[in-house]
This record gives sequence, C-alpha cells and structure tokens, in this order.
Amino acid sequence: MNRSYRYPLIMLSALFVVRFTPAAAATDPGDLGPARGSPIEEALVAPPNVPAPIHRDHPARVIVRLETHEVIREIADGVRYTFWTFNGSVPGPMIRVRQGDTVELHLKNDPTSHMAHNIDLHAVMGPGGGAASTVTPPGQESVFTFKAMRSGVFIYHCATAPVPMHIANGMYGLVVVEPPQGLPKVDEEYYVVQGDFYTTGSYHEPGLQPFDMQKMLLEQPTYVLFNGREGSLTGSNALTSKVGDAVRLFVGDAGPNLVSSFHVIGQIFDDVNVEGGTLVNHNVQTTVLPAGGATMVQMETLVPGTFLLVDHSITRAFMQGALGELKVAGPSRPDLYNKVSGGPILGAVAPPPEVAAAPGTVDATADGRRVFTQICAACHQGNAMGLPGAFPPLAMSDYLNSDPTRAIGIVLNGLSGKITVNSTGYESVMPPQGPQLNNDEIANVLTYVLNNFNNKGGTVSAAEVKAVRAASAPK
Repeated sequence: MNRSYRYPLIMLSALFVVRFTPAAAATDPGDLGPARGSPIEEALVAPPNVPAPIHRDHPARVIVRLETHEVIREIADGVRYTFWTFNGSVPGPMIRVRQGDTVELHLKNDPTSHMAHNIDLHAVMGPGGGAASTVTPPGQESVFTFKAMRSGVFIYHCATAPVPMHIANGMYGLVVVEPPQGLPKVDEEYYVVQGDFYTTGSYHEPGLQPFDMQKMLLEQPTYVLFNGREGSLTGSNALTSKVGDAVRLFVGDAGPNLVSSFHVIGQIFDDVNVEGGTLVNHNVQTTVLPAGGATMVQMETLVPGTFLLVDHSITRAFMQGALGELKVAGPSRPDLYNKVSGGPILGAVAPPPEVAAAPGTVDATADGRRVFTQICAACHQGNAMGLPGAFPPLAMSDYLNSDPTRAIGIVLNGLSGKITVNSTGYESVMPPQGPQLNNDEIANVLTYVLNNFNNKGGTVSAAEVKAVRAASAPK
C-alpha cells in the first residue's frame, strides 16, 4: 500500500473507534456496588412494629413479598369499612433496607380481589416508582427489582386508577432506606401513618359504610386516622416506653388529601429528619408532613405519663380520630415536672343563688339537649360515643347506667383519675360543672342522656341534684 494513504486511514480508524465506543456509565454516589452474599428475605411485621435495624456493612439483594387483600373490618367501634390493603393491614408493613441494596419486590393480588392493584414506592428511581411494572390483576403476581439509591423515609402506595380511591381505602405504607452506616441506636421504634377516610355515613354512624367519592373530591373526610382505625394506638394498643428511653417514630402521611401537623403533646422532638431526608432539625414541637410524605422523629421520654400523638389541626385529633398514645412507665421526676397545688381560687365569688323557673315554663327535654350540645358534646361527641383513649362514651355506658347518682356528683364536682367504661380504661380530667350549671340544668341533661343514646332510661330530679350539691359543699 502507498504510505501516503496509510496514515490517514489509521487516523480515520482511530477516530471511528473513539466516536463509536460507548461511554462508561457515570458512577452515582448512591450506587454502592453489586449485592453480595445470599439473598435476604425481608421479615415483615404488622404495624406499629418495625423490622429490626440493619447491621450489614455491604449491599445485599433483599426479597420483599407483598400481597393485596380487600377486607372488611372496623374503622371505629361499631363501624365497618371495606379496606384495600397490603398484607392485610393499614398501613401495609414497613419495608426496611440499606442504601445500595437491590430490592426484589413480589406483588401478589388475592384471587378474591375485585380490583387490579400495583405499587408506587417513592424510594424507587424509575418510571412510576414501580407502578408501571406491577399492575397486577386478581390472582396474579408481578415481580420487579430496583436499587435503593437514596437513604431516607419514603411512602409507598397503590397507583392504580383511580389513584386517590386506592389510597383512601388504605393502600399505603413506608419504606425506610438506612444510610450505609445505619441509624443511631434507640430503645424503641414504632411506625405510624396518617390517612383520611371518606364514608357515606357521618362520623361514628354504625354499620357497614361505603366509600364516598364526592366527599373525597371535596376533601371532606369523615375520619382522619393513625394506622387505619380509631383507637389503633390507644388503650391496650398504645405505644410504650420507659423513663429515660430514646424513642424513634417513623411517621408518614398517605393522604390522599390532607397535610398533617404531627405533634406529641408533652414532648419535644430532639431530632426530625425534615421531609424524611438527610437534613436534621432539632428541638421541634410540631412537624409538617405533606400528603405523600414522611419523616423520622426521635425524642427522649424523661417523665412518666400518657402522651398523646395528634394531628395538631386539632379538630382531626379530638373529633375525627387522629389520636394515639405513648405510655411511659417509670419513676416520677419532680425536678423536671411536678404539680405543686390545686384548689379553689382565693376570693372567688360564689355563683348567684338559683331562681326557680315558673312551673311549666321550661321544656326539660329541650333544656337537657341544649346543655348536652353546648357543653357535653365537646368532649363526649354529638353521638355520645366519646373519643378512644381520651373521653369515655356516654352512649350505652355501663358506668352511667349503673349509678346515676354517682353521675350527679361527677357533673357537680368533676372527676380525675382512672375509670373503666364498657371494659375500657380511661384516664382524663372532667372539670366541675357545678359552678356554671344550676340544679335544673344538671337534672335535665342527665335525664336527657339516660333516655337517649341506647341507655336504659330513668329520671334525675332537681331535688336529687340539690341534695348531692349540699352534701359535697365545703363544711
């Protein structure tokens, strides 16, 4: 070959090689290399419990198995609802992996389901968060894999159309992706997800309640709940810890509509992972969770007592169900928290003497209903069903029906401490109403309650109230 042609050909060949050789894939800092060791079956547990912390020092292949079930169960005492679930619980089980892990997710749809379901995990960096790969008709199974590239706390939910309806029926949960170094050790960990629910019946209306699409479109939920049921985190279901414990809560807000103002009454969050990411805020009273968002909060339980978990859009807590309890056991710490005294205000003016109404001028039933609506319903609710873990029911109340005379003293003088109503314990404070209500008003409201709300009936007279008032007056 003529030498004058050789060098241009060599140069052209080199140029061709450079131009058409594929570029090496960029290395993402979240990619910690291939999975090592044998695959690990994720040990899923029902909420509010969480899988054990991760102590591995390398990425692994983690197999997660979820199955969708459509189930009927109570959303509140006496109220049933058809939930759509992952693994039969609301929320579904928390998934816990390490940054860099490859997750192999199996999604089965129970053959008895009426709907196709899928899953969108906010921890996934891929189309639809996995939704596009997991549309699963009843009786079938879908499998896909993803690498957990970013640490944090993430929501997962069903994303089958209509997406808001699937979420509103309970199809959601959390994915926790631990950083490579793991999370700091704590004494207790729990898992809470808030959701808004839309029933055709009103709050506490009994029976099987269908889903109400119009209420959802108007963003007017009947219930706002932690973990899918009123009372799911109160009474015997309360979260527990001991004095001096470090407690970590993984908290999500599935929506589908409402933003949550998450707060624990009587606590301050030492650490809050803002929006579930790596930015940590300190000494926080209330943290905001967007719909479809999550966080991780940590606090130290310094003194004993019962601490309420609430959405501090506070109507939702005390009138729609977004209420939980953290019960802390252990010795008191009067150096940190101590009630010094309590009693009548010195120099307080006594209430004016009663002026009896002329006979027949007061409708006792209407007056009893008025007092109940204006005063009692604020805590015991308009249907007298109370609030789980906070205020006992007056409806069908064995405590009230067994001793109406005792009820007179409670209304007059208030009540604090533990009581048991319908086999459920309550510990709250009722302020005395004697200074504000006269004998007729107390008699009328107690008679009204005894003869409504499926109670056994009966009459309380103004003379009986007068006698109890006189007996309990300071000597």
